[in-house]
Amino acid sequence: MLPDNFPYCTRIVSDILESNGSSSMATVCAGTLALLDAGVPMKKPVSGIAMGLIADGRDGKWAVLSDILGDEDHLGDMDFKVTGTRDGITATQMDIKCDGLSYEILEQALNQARDGRMHILNIIEETIPAPREEYRPHVPRIVNMLIPKELIGAVIGPGGKIIQGIQEESGATVSIDEIPEGGYIEVAAANKASIDRALEMINAIVALPEEGKTYTGKVRSILDFGAFVEFMPNRDGLLHISEISWDRLPDMEAAGLKEGDEVQVKLLEIDKKTGKYRLSMRALQPKPEGWVEPQRAPRAPRKEGERGDRGPRREGGPRRDGGNRGPRGPRND
Repeated sequence: MLPDNFPYCTRIVSDILESNGSSSMATVCAGTLALLDAGVPMKKPVSGIAMGLIADGRDGKWAVLSDILGDEDHLGDMDFKVTGTRDGITATQMDIKCDGLSYEILEQALNQARDGRMHILNIIEETIPAPREEYRPHVPRIVNMLIPKELIGAVIGPGGKIIQGIQEESGATVSIDEIPEGGYIEVAAANKASIDRALEMINAIVALPEEGKTYTGKVRSILDFGAFVEFMPNRDGLLHISEISWDRLPDMEAAGLKEGDEVQVKLLEIDKKTGKYRLSMRALQPKPEGWVEPQRAPRAPRKEGERGDRGPRREGGPRRDGGNRGPRGPRND
């Protein structure tokens, strides 16, 4: 009843402290509860029960017993264990002391076992109707993911520096193989916290920046007109001085930013031509009441023949050395 393509090796430990019945059937029922509680997505819950038999060979009388006790197992003629779901039997095991069983006895034992199994399944489903949606925090985990081939090097890093850093910080084991579809990554960890941290670090490397998303970045350098912030691994964006605060800042010193500071920034735009990133801190701050975005003064239209502030272009005229400009002749070496 384990799910198909289940990537885990599953081990159930059953500690029987006292036995006056079937310890193996107790393990089946408690094992189902343990798997469901751990978050293993079983196809169907399984219950089990041990059937016994008291038979008198002289007069042909017999009786099938449900959930046999220790004395009934010791003095009786049969120990018949049956496990299964609501839809059928998953396993059986039988010990008998008599010469054999008639079809009638076997049929009675199977029908009686089914009634007992259904009763136990009702109790199991009342306790845990379905597997937990997520594994317990202490359950070891394995997660697989596929990344583009061009990002394999970014995850491994020079000399394996990046992937080793991920393993050291998270405590997870990370392996990566190149396959035709891309980079196949397998992450294994002893608990949820470790695997979540490893996946967070990997996704930060392979994820693509999204316009409008908020990131926690680190100030890498400060210039006169703003700061460059690394908001994702190996991805820097410009935080212009006008995007730091709603107040007009006279210079970057007034912003109070220093290299190494962690800041919350919003990715406003990815330039489609250059791929550069434009970041903002003020977009994450409440806009002052009545605030109006200052408008840039429009440029005056140029008149024909004008070249901005430089005036009309000179086509000729006296040279600075007093000579006249003329057509260039051949160069004399």
